Amino acid sequence: MVHHTMNTSNSSAPSASSNNKVMDRYARSSGWGGEASGRSAWRLGLAALIVGSLAACAVDPRSYPLPPAAPSSPPPPGDASLPAPLQRGKSLWVPVRWSELPGWGQDSLHEVWNAWVRGCERPAPGHAAPCAELRQLSIGTAAEQKAWVERRFQPYRVTEPDGSVPAGLLTGYYEPIMAASRTPTATYRVPLYAPPAGLRPGQPWYSRQEIDTLPAAQAALQGRAVAWLADPIDALILQIQGSGRLNVVEADGRARQVRVAFAAHNGHPYQSVGRWLLDQRAITEASWTSIKAWAAQNPQRLNEMLWSNPRTVFFREEVLSEFDARFGPRGAQGVPLTPGRSIAVDPQSIPYGTPVWLATQGATLNLQKLVMAQDTGGAIVGAVRADLFTGWGGWTDEAYLTAAALKQPLQMWALLPR
Repeated sequence: MVHHTMNTSNSSAPSASSNNKVMDRYARSSGWGGEASGRSAWRLGLAALIVGSLAACAVDPRSYPLPPAAPSSPPPPGDASLPAPLQRGKSLWVPVRWSELPGWGQDSLHEVWNAWVRGCERPAPGHAAPCAELRQLSIGTAAEQKAWVERRFQPYRVTEPDGSVPAGLLTGYYEPIMAASRTPTATYRVPLYAPPAGLRPGQPWYSRQEIDTLPAAQAALQGRAVAWLADPIDALILQIQGSGRLNVVEADGRARQVRVAFAAHNGHPYQSVGRWLLDQRAITEASWTSIKAWAAQNPQRLNEMLWSNPRTVFFREEVLSEFDARFGPRGAQGVPLTPGRSIAVDPQSIPYGTPVWLATQGATLNLQKLVMAQDTGGAIVGAVRADLFTGWGGWTDEAYLTAAALKQPLQMWALLPR
């Protein structure tokens, strides 16, 4: 799914999704990528909970010590036990031994197996052969799974192109759940639109302000509302996340849950409303809580804030079966995301479908585990940069709270078939 991260920079988030980042209760910006899930060809037009990072970070990611790891220097000349380093676009992969991965052998590998099997629906280059064996190991013991991974894969530490090891950055994103109505009411008055006729990829359409004010834009969107929300900021959050679940009340009064996923955007650059408010010194922390509080106190300036982000995202509705509800939205790889085991990466550093050993230590999470590179985001740029998909939920649920607070150092090792 493509998401934007609300960041503290006024520059537009890189295309793709940035990941949606959730503004956190801890006053830290998260990496949520902004608009849109279902990263299809459109993902190149997106940037940054589910979240886009709204805000200025109150925590320096370098302030927490990383788990110890052996230096990843190139193998010495004549060392035939390790292959040569690999240049991978924006990163250099330096081969290491399994013993150099912090925490290797302590992860519950069976928890990542379903995410890996789903990823094998669209395997990364060179991964087709191990993918053919993977499903058989789904019922294997922990020892069998570990032995198979060690036998079939070579770990590489991900570094900068020059071989230097950065502090890295891990953020989080999620899939919001919001109340909605199929028809406009006195409470539900904010539309989520499907793409209008005549929208062309790469060609700017009406801006957010023009959509709200120009009769021609409103006429083009007549009858295109997928659903209606109660709060315009919630609609903005959903656009930043790029995907969400709606507890929608139908016109006949029936209630059901559906998923809305990114379908397109209006071709304008993404701008962070959190950054806009910070620049005006209207708030001191770019969290959604602060933004909503400011909006409640300044209703006459609500549109001014919303229009500071000219980008609007259009959605498509997806049927949410009982099986589909067990997974997140489809990421840029084209497979459903798995909570806690799917990450968004910079595809110019790590290809989709790559198994990645992740190590991070900070105020929110202490993790050393195997995850799958299955998504991307406009704010997810660089060699050692990832956005962890935390699941789905509302404002008080763990998926949101974790994604909102997560911003800490990161180390990554990519696994490549032998």
